[in-house]
Amino acid sequence: MSSDTQVAAELVGRSPGQLMWRRFRRDRVGVVSGCVVLFFFAVGLLAPVISWLYGKDPQTRYGQIEPGLLNEFGYPVKPNGGIDGEFWFGLEPFMGRDVLTQLVYGIRTSLFIALAVTVLATLTAIVLGITAGYLGGKADFLISRFIDLLMAFPNQLFFVAFLPIVATLFVDPREETPTYVRVVSIIVVLWVLGWMTLGRILRGATLALREREFVEAAKVSGASPWRIIRKELLPNVVSPMLVQATYMLPNFVTTAAALSFLGVGLVEPTPDWGRMFAIGAEVYRADLTYMFFPGVAMVVFVVAFNLLGDSVRDAFDPKTNR
Repeated sequence: MSSDTQVAAELVGRSPGQLMWRRFRRDRVGVVSGCVVLFFFAVGLLAPVISWLYGKDPQTRYGQIEPGLLNEFGYPVKPNGGIDGEFWFGLEPFMGRDVLTQLVYGIRTSLFIALAVTVLATLTAIVLGITAGYLGGKADFLISRFIDLLMAFPNQLFFVAFLPIVATLFVDPREETPTYVRVVSIIVVLWVLGWMTLGRILRGATLALREREFVEAAKVSGASPWRIIRKELLPNVVSPMLVQATYMLPNFVTTAAALSFLGVGLVEPTPDWGRMFAIGAEVYRADLTYMFFPGVAMVVFVVAFNLLGDSVRDAFDPKTNR
C-alpha cells in the first residue's frame, strides 16, 4: 500500500473534532499550557485534600497558637517571610497564617468564580448572539442595540460601583455581608457585563452561516428554527465560541482579583488571590517574599491560559497565523 493510500485511509471517518484534537496534540506549547491549566484546576479542586495532607487550616492564625512566629511588628521572625520546612511558602504578615494554604484556597475561590461567570456569559452569548444573527430584523436590531448599550459602560468602573448595590439586594446594608452573597454578587456583575464580546462574535458568525446552502436546505426541508439553530448553526460556531471562552476565563480571574484588591470583592477571612495582592501591596517594603508566590502563580496561570487559547484557535483553523 502506497503512502498516499495509507494517509487517505487514516483520514477516512475522522470528524472535525478528531482532526482538531490531532492538530492540538502536535502543538507542544499548547499541550504544556493545557497541562499547566489542568494543574491549577486540580489544585483548586483538591484544596481541602492538599490542606489536610499539608496539615494546615486556611483560617488558623498560627501566630496565636505558636508564639514567637511573628515579631512585635507583625512580620515573620524567620528570614525570607518565614519560609522553612514547616511553612513552605512562609507566613502571612500580621495574621500569621500559612501562605501556601491561603494560596491554594485562593486559587480555588478565584477559579470557581471565573468558571461560573464564563459558563453563564457563554450561554447568554449563545442565546442572544445566535438568535440575533439568525432571526435578523427587529430582533437583531434590539439585541444589537442592547449589546452596544452594555459595551458603552466603562466596565472596571461599573464593576466597582455595582457590586455594593447588588449585594444590598440580598442583605440589609446595615448588616455584615456573608461570603456567599459577595460571591454571588461578583458572579452576577461580571456575567451581566462580560458576555457582549462573544455575543457579537457569534452574531457575526451566524449572519455569515444563515445564507449557506446547508441552512437553506434545512429550511426547504421544513426544519424548525430551533432545529436549524441546534443542528446546523451551533456546531459551526463552536470554534470561535471555544477560543473566546479560553480568553474570557483568565480575564475574569484577574478582574475578580482586582475587585478584591480594591476592597469591593471578597474580604477577610475568605482566601482570595486579590486579597493576597492587597496585603502584599501593604507589606512589600518589609516582606517582599509574601507577594512572590501569589504573583508568580497568577502570571503563570494567565500566560498558560492565553497560550492554550492560541493553540486551540490554531487547532480549529490551521490556516491562521499565530
